[in-house]
Amino acid sequence: MSGNVPKRDHIMAALAGSAGSGMTTLIEAVLHRAGAIPRPGTIADGNTVGDYQPEEIARQTTLTPALTYLDWTTEDGEHHAVTLADTPGHPDFIGGVDAALSVSDLAVIVVSAQAGVTAGTRAAWAAADASNKPRIVMVTCTDRPRADFSRVLLQLRDAFGPKIFPITLPIGHEAEFRAVDDLLSRRALELRDGKQSVTDIPADMAAESQNAADQMTEEIVQNDDEMMESYLEGNQPTQAQLETKLAELVADGEAYPVIVASGVTETGVDRFMDLICRLTPALAGKSTAVLMDNTEVEVAPDPEGEPLVQVFQTVADPFLGQISMFKVLSGTIKSGDRLRNATTGTEERFNQLFRLRGAEHLAVESLTAGDVGATAKLQGTPTGSLLWNRKHGHASAVALPERRPTYSVVLEPATTADTEKLSTQIQRIAAEDPTLRIDQVGGKTILRGLGDAHIGVAVDRLKRVGNVSVNTSPAPVAYHETIAKNADVEGKLKKQSGGSGQFAVVQCRVSPNDPGAGFEFIDSVVGGSVPRNFIPAVEKGAREATELGGPNGFPIVDIKVELYDGKSHPVDSNENAFRTAGRLAVKNAMETAGSVILEPIHIATVTVPLDHQGAVMTDLSGRRGARVITTESAPNGDAMIIANVPEAELARYVLDLRQMTQGHASLSITPDRYERYNGPPLKKD
Repeated sequence: MSGNVPKRDHIMAALAGSAGSGMTTLIEAVLHRAGAIPRPGTIADGNTVGDYQPEEIARQTTLTPALTYLDWTTEDGEHHAVTLADTPGHPDFIGGVDAALSVSDLAVIVVSAQAGVTAGTRAAWAAADASNKPRIVMVTCTDRPRADFSRVLLQLRDAFGPKIFPITLPIGHEAEFRAVDDLLSRRALELRDGKQSVTDIPADMAAESQNAADQMTEEIVQNDDEMMESYLEGNQPTQAQLETKLAELVADGEAYPVIVASGVTETGVDRFMDLICRLTPALAGKSTAVLMDNTEVEVAPDPEGEPLVQVFQTVADPFLGQISMFKVLSGTIKSGDRLRNATTGTEERFNQLFRLRGAEHLAVESLTAGDVGATAKLQGTPTGSLLWNRKHGHASAVALPERRPTYSVVLEPATTADTEKLSTQIQRIAAEDPTLRIDQVGGKTILRGLGDAHIGVAVDRLKRVGNVSVNTSPAPVAYHETIAKNADVEGKLKKQSGGSGQFAVVQCRVSPNDPGAGFEFIDSVVGGSVPRNFIPAVEKGAREATELGGPNGFPIVDIKVELYDGKSHPVDSNENAFRTAGRLAVKNAMETAGSVILEPIHIATVTVPLDHQGAVMTDLSGRRGARVITTESAPNGDAMIIANVPEAELARYVLDLRQMTQGHASLSITPDRYERYNGPPLKKD
């Protein structure tokens, strides 16, 4: 899957940043400038192209990646196909950012000139790092009160290093922002009567502009010996030379240029899109790593190559069923083509192919390597699958960053009809979002996600798309019980009044087993006091007793049951009788010897900026049973606090942690072990 790759003019860029940083508004401005929509929508009016789902309109925020296809004509008349992905800014929906970045050519980190670098900015940058994506930085909201581009630029450099430098500057502050100073072309660009026009750089900005242009030029040419030598000899690089070299640096992750625009006034938007198109030749020919038969292989985007398609996002549609968003990694696919899922083995037919512009489907006959599109009703293709035309073999996309659930609830169907549909429909909702998890515990359906908003949106979609209403309650802690000490007990069933009798007696020694060893049954019967054919029934009954629970109602774990004697009746003994006797023996042992409640202990890893480390450590030390194991330094300089924490103390911890650190902390929870419970008295509900 390699070879000479023809030049293509299609690029996909994922916009990522904090909620409220202006991503959706910026895309509206781009669509308007491109002539794709007659007027921009607004989040307040609920009529933007990207935020079209009812849950997004109600919450006025992006919740799932929205693809926006458009045709862009650059200032010099070149035509480019561009797909912009509007990604969620809320931390609960970071999985959508990962999905969009996994197939993007470029990450655009969007930062508000009002708010500056926030927790959401850092999370977006970390996600781009994890997916190893080239990136540029877009500073928006420059026209708003308290907007300060210079302050934001300093914050960006402090947070993400010296490879960040501006290539456009704002002309005018806050409401007076009216044009951009394009350092590459040494021109001022403003919108006049709906058209981008060239104007003069204000005299009071001349020195600042020249200084910034010189610094930008030095940042670019220092990465090319020939350019650097020529520059030192007094030769100024041309705009074309600077743009070509900058594109190479961005593609290689050696430069993060910063540009400025307003999605509301649309100032600077044309230059933003022209820049993205200038980057296309350096970005669009990059290969994609996939796993083929457990070996990582680089796949070149060759339109003539073997077809290979990656499904990166699915959306449950109440009318069309499942819509699969995908990128063609190699080859060309046409409507009606059949490909085999390289992960599940299912053969799929691509019915109608279309590009997406929010909720709008733009039908196409074919899509080629590098293109992003969608189709409906790929029934056996979950998110993350690869499809190809090979009959044998296995392939999968490189795994996305692992996002472990940190918040859980019980789903309780509102009606009998809801009960019947819940299992199928919640699986359908979870298929859209790999960061959701579903567990069945004690007959209850547990939904696990990244926070309360994540769970709330899933429940809303379950109602809208699956027509299933549920109530939610906190997920129960998975407590266990074990026997406190050894006990010699008898399990006896004697029923001989009327009809067939039931008779079985077993003598058992029940004792604690090693932690984590589970249930162990030992047959020590001699002399046939318990017939051999009934001994498996005794074991089965003893196991059933552990599932039914101990005196406190929690499942029994880590016990040994040794059957050493008993009695039987030639007529009235049977398997059911000895099964019941085995169950009674364990029950009697737990009541005689007493039980110990065991609670689940998790490893909680908190990554947090150093200025919040003290608050997090203090909070953890105040949680019952929590013990800090170690503190380490994260690659970005943050503190990484690793602690053992009882599950009961983590129920709302992700919410508390975000409030405590203003959203700057990230949390990972990993199950570890069980320990003896040491807290207030417990009884199972």
